[in-house]
Amino acid sequence: MARINLLPWREELREERKKEFLTVLALIVLFAGALVFLADRHFNGQISHQNARNELLRQEIRLLEARIREIDQLQARRTQLLERMKVIQDLQGNRPIIVRVFDELTRSLPDGVYFTSLEMKGSTISVKGGAESNSRVSNLMRQMDASDWLAAPNLTAVRAVTQGALDQANVFELSVRQTEPATSSEEGGQPQ
Repeated sequence: MARINLLPWREELREERKKEFLTVLALIVLFAGALVFLADRHFNGQISHQNARNELLRQEIRLLEARIREIDQLQARRTQLLERMKVIQDLQGNRPIIVRVFDELTRSLPDGVYFTSLEMKGSTISVKGGAESNSRVSNLMRQMDASDWLAAPNLTAVRAVTQGALDQANVFELSVRQTEPATSSEEGGQPQ
């Protein structure tokens, strides 16, 4: 039998396969590195894009919050203006009533009676004054009670005051409630 030495051929083949393996391995490592690099670039691009979108949303939110604050301020101002308008309308509406109440007070004032002070709190009018006699104070109270704009006169105090040897007067205090008649007519038959 012949002896053939195949070792160098196998060794060359092994060396060649080893080089191919290393080449393929280097190519795979390069390909994997390129893939990781591209994936990193892609995800970093998506992250920066999302950050830009988030910043845009933050800016829009800040603008909307500023507008909301402005709207809240405008609503508060609107409420204040409406309250002022209501007060003015109430004053405008009450202006003829006050005039009418003063007119009724003077119409109910009999001869020999005078007022020294009038004070109104809510719908209650406090009256201080003087009269020649108690009967004139009673007459004043009856006329106030008969008025459509005045109700429930209540005498608080009556004192006799002598100012001299001959003059004698009665000082009185009373309260009366201001009311509005249910239906009242002016000169044209129009309700107030």
